[in-house]
Amino acid sequence: MASFHPDLRIARFIPPFFFGPRTTALANRSRPRPRPGPEDLIVDDLIIPGPAGAPEIEMRVYRPRTAVGTTAALLWIHGGGMITGNRLSDEKSNIAFARTLGITVASVEYRLAPAHPAPAALDDVHTAFHWLVDHATERGIDPERIAIGGASAGGGLAAGATLLARDSGGPLPAFQLLVYPMIDDRTVTRTDHDTRGVRVWTPRSNRYAWGAYLGHEPGRADAVSDYAAPARRADLGGLPPAWIGVGTNDLFHDEDVRYAERLREAGVPCELVVVDGAFHGFDIVMSRRGVSREFWRAQAAALGAALG
Repeated sequence: MASFHPDLRIARFIPPFFFGPRTTALANRSRPRPRPGPEDLIVDDLIIPGPAGAPEIEMRVYRPRTAVGTTAALLWIHGGGMITGNRLSDEKSNIAFARTLGITVASVEYRLAPAHPAPAALDDVHTAFHWLVDHATERGIDPERIAIGGASAGGGLAAGATLLARDSGGPLPAFQLLVYPMIDDRTVTRTDHDTRGVRVWTPRSNRYAWGAYLGHEPGRADAVSDYAAPARRADLGGLPPAWIGVGTNDLFHDEDVRYAERLREAGVPCELVVVDGAFHGFDIVMSRRGVSREFWRAQAAALGAALG
């Protein structure tokens, strides 16, 4: 039997769940409505121009009401396997980042697969980052201190958008906050993977999501952009510093640890936090457990140190 962190032992009773066409469609129909923000934050719901020929982009921005002058910022990208989720998915964490660090947090909503396969989501994220840089002054943001981050699929999109920013010669994020990022479609082809401790995001869901996002069977040697699957990128030099966190029972453990190692080999500072016995999304499913709180504090500490 797989070993779970003491705070997460109840996870052994979590049944297998498959994100497929029907369950994903159902999840996307039950979208939460934006609620008024807390009194200590200024919360704006914005609609910004999308990429050329694409729809506009929705974004929710959180800023401490007591902020004076410019603040650092975090462009946050939600998870959901590129097939589900929205800008409100991680509102609790976004509010906590804004409050705890005194920064502006912008949560971006991107187009979802399979209706919008790659590179639609990445183009939306890249466009949102450039918009934030271009409108930094009016939003009270320091354009030199804008980090990009996300969880799961959002972490993969953050890594891909950072690669795209570097390659296009435009402004770079100041920091990458990659929470158990989904970065390698080739994981679906593994036959040696011990998945007894895997929970929430399973190999079957991973295969469906990657296929929906890529528009074809994942794991192929060709026809997969390394912007869509950043782990495929050979050259990782010249990227901004990063933080990567993942659990040992996470389906993405091996691909994330290797990406952290390769960033370091390329001369990119990267802090790697591995949580023994933690599964994918443990900090969301069991947010009140001590290990989950500690995991979030590690993210906040890294982000705060990077942004000053």
